[in-house]
Amino acid sequence: MAIEQPATRPANPRFSSGPCAKPPAFDVQKLADAPLGRSHRAAVGKERLLAAIEGTREVLGVPADYKIGIVPASDTGAVEMAMWNLLGARGTEMLAWESFGAGWVTDVVKQLRIDAEVKTADYGALIDLAAVDFAKDIVFTWNGTTSGVRVPNGDWIPADREGLTICDATSAAFAQDLPWDKLDVTTFSWQKVLGGEAAHGMIILSPRAVARLESYTPPWPLPKIFRLTKGGKLIDGIFKGATINTPSMLAVEDYLLALDWARSVGGLQGLMKRANANAQAIFDFCAKHDWIDNLAEDPATRSNTGVCLRFTDDRIKDGAAFAKAVAKRLETENVALDVGAYRDAPAGLRIWCGGTVETADIKAMLPWLEWAYETELLSQG
Repeated sequence: MAIEQPATRPANPRFSSGPCAKPPAFDVQKLADAPLGRSHRAAVGKERLLAAIEGTREVLGVPADYKIGIVPASDTGAVEMAMWNLLGARGTEMLAWESFGAGWVTDVVKQLRIDAEVKTADYGALIDLAAVDFAKDIVFTWNGTTSGVRVPNGDWIPADREGLTICDATSAAFAQDLPWDKLDVTTFSWQKVLGGEAAHGMIILSPRAVARLESYTPPWPLPKIFRLTKGGKLIDGIFKGATINTPSMLAVEDYLLALDWARSVGGLQGLMKRANANAQAIFDFCAKHDWIDNLAEDPATRSNTGVCLRFTDDRIKDGAAFAKAVAKRLETENVALDVGAYRDAPAGLRIWCGGTVETADIKAMLPWLEWAYETELLSQG
């Protein structure tokens, strides 16, 4: 017997964890004034790129003496740029608790061939943060995009650290409070929390990171697309809008629109409030249903952006197949798109809760999740 479907559908079923939902105010017609067909090095191009940099500083509260640059290849390019330029000057410690963190480990150990200390945790858990050696350079993800686990705060990072902290913050920036005094390199991409377009990354450097760049030359060759210094000095133009390669001015305009929307909802505090409300709606749902739970074991480490869920019903015969079937039912009904777990993560669902998602849509989607679970369970016989 078929299970009755919920009466209400989300107005926007887009819950992808990247590229993420556009801001609610998005209208492609608002991009009509983008300087298309113009050089990014023309005055108008430089002005828009600098506006993107300084808008980022304003909304995120980045200190005035930190450098912000727009770089190619999304967050991946930004993280790689940081590692290839900065690592090797002293010991390195790699912290990983999800797929992307594990990827940075592979690049450092197998590509750069650095004899790094590697500390890992299973999906749903964090490493022992108290055991991190800050005499070394530290590379870590603030928010596990594929595990739904985040560091609870920056208290574990000492102010008097000797090494640099290199932080992949792509699913945390604009949704979580990043302690800039604890972060020497911070990276993210436009297509995450603000729902911008893909292929552009951001790198934010503290004065300590700049000092390292200007005093250390890595032993390996640097591709042009990674070079942040020339003649032992920072290429300052990169941090004023003179990008290393040609950016999409349409994507820049889209990011500027997203920043304007962020200001309209109260800036960083407003964005965090929206993400927290979205995630809490899912947490409350899980608390009321014994067949689903948060992948993050400790409530203090649960992400408020990429919320990862696992099915806990012992009647489920094949967890991976079941989770995929539930995600497919939600997609077919056009009530939740792209909510399957990341390919390397444990079987389950991943629902994006960043600030561009409306809480009303999360709440409208959840009864459909229950319907899909019950319908798929019934189909198993």
